[in-house]
Amino acid sequence: MVTRRLLIFTALLTTAISCFTLGTIHAHRSDAAMRAFYDAKLDAIRTELARTATNRAPEMIQTAGKIAPRSREEAAPPAAGRAGMIAEIKQDLQREMGLMPVTLLRDRRSSFVELYSYDTLGKTNYGTAGYLGHGYFITVKHAVVALKDDDDRASTRAITSVKVMYRGTEVPARVVDSGDADVEVHSGDWAILKTRELDLPPLHVNTAFTYDFAEPIFRLGNDYSKGVIVATGNVGTRTSNGLVTSLTDGHPGVSGGGILDQHGDLVGIPIGRMQGDYRFSFILPLRGEMLRKVPSFEPAMPAQAIVAEQQ
Repeated sequence: MVTRRLLIFTALLTTAISCFTLGTIHAHRSDAAMRAFYDAKLDAIRTELARTATNRAPEMIQTAGKIAPRSREEAAPPAAGRAGMIAEIKQDLQREMGLMPVTLLRDRRSSFVELYSYDTLGKTNYGTAGYLGHGYFITVKHAVVALKDDDDRASTRAITSVKVMYRGTEVPARVVDSGDADVEVHSGDWAILKTRELDLPPLHVNTAFTYDFAEPIFRLGNDYSKGVIVATGNVGTRTSNGLVTSLTDGHPGVSGGGILDQHGDLVGIPIGRMQGDYRFSFILPLRGEMLRKVPSFEPAMPAQAIVAEQQ
């Protein structure tokens, strides 16, 4: 009896194992078939994408309310056209945001030098001078000529020598012309210096700059006698004595430096600041009379005019 039950149990177990094994084999075969099917589908999709990328359908553009095909060659502008478009966009952005190209600022920086004068009291005074070419510089009068003291009395000191720093060496300079200022922050506070001819790029001069309110400007000067540094600002208002106000740093040493417009043209010189305020400064706009003693000097064509002429 026991033997018969054992045989029946063994038969049932064998049958179950056989069915399970057959089911597993069938499942594996089905999975393999499905994988093969999906692999074939993926291969077909990859082939279609590759063919589409190689033979791209013509692009479509909207013209006069209709859809018209356009080839890639027609859709993309020529390289020269793209370059011109990018340059125009850059100019528009720079003009709108009050910027100047960094390369242009670096180039103009080399046209300014540190200025030092020595007086009878044994003191050294420092400022800035801008190069006009042929050994001529423009700066402020109060840096090279002893003006009145703060109490409006004639100064007891006198300037004994003036020098500009050129490639680490002091080069002697002499005053060849100056304005009628007898105090600082005056419309006549300017001077022209002469040295031997130096290998410096002359500045482009623009005496017609209008100084419209909020016009962006760039100031280069010998801040605290630490070298020529650039600062940015905007035009404020005109004063009754012919100067222009601006919020550009008026640190000691920047007097005589340069005020540049967005095109890099020299349009004025910083001449002083509001008493006790290093941010509220005064600008002296350039005038033709300031260049009267510069032999055969012709103001360089403004940079924007040069660009327009080349176009």
